[in-house]
Parts: sequence; C-alpha cells; structure tokens
Amino acid sequence: MSSDIAPVIDLPAAGFDPLGEQTGEDKGDAGDYVHIRVQQRNGRKSLTTVQGLKEKYDYNKVLKALKKDFCCNGTVVEDTELGKVIQLQGDQRKNVSEFLIKTKISKKEHIKLHGF
Repeated sequence: MSSDIAPVIDLPAAGFDPLGEQTGEDKGDAGDYVHIRVQQRNGRKSLTTVQGLKEKYDYNKVLKALKKDFCCNGTVVEDTELGKVIQLQGDQRKNVSEFLIKTKISKKEHIKLHGF
C-alpha cells in the first residue's frame, strides 16, 4: 500500500451545467428567451405553455389576446420556480410564436420552440 494522495481536480464553477446547451458566445441570463412548449395530456389533447415573457407585460392582457386570436381557452399559472406561465389548450406553438413576433413582444431569435 502506498500513501499517495489523489491529485486535486479543478471542478467547474457552481453555475456550470454539463448537460446544458453550449454556444460560442456568452448566453446571458435565462430571461432572454421565451420558451414555448407543448405537453401531451390524455389521448389527442395537448397543452401549450409560454414562459419567459418580460415582467413589464400584463400577462392577463396577453392571454386575452391569444385566446381571442386562436379561439382556445387558457390561463395564467403562478409557479414558484418558473414565475408566471401562460397555458393554452391545444398545440398553439407556431401560432404563439407568430403572435409574439407580430406584436413585437419578442424577437424571433429570442423564441425557443420545444416539443415533438
């Protein structure tokens, strides 16, 4: 038996996510992107969630406009980790992204579509 001690390995900073997306530039904070996701419910039913809108926008007014344009129902949910999240019935990912670009709430490069 030897009394050698294992060398110290430099670990990355606490904010490093090994499974996160890597880009060539500094990503900034997570508030830069609007995430539009679809979640499968039961059968053919699905739910679209929109998160990451800036706090200066009134979520209820945005929701009202989305519901009127897409003829669907929706709600604003307050989450402890994610903040305010807009939920819409059906797969409205493309419609929501076009609406956000058209109304200049968000730019196209700041919108991320997720889901199948």
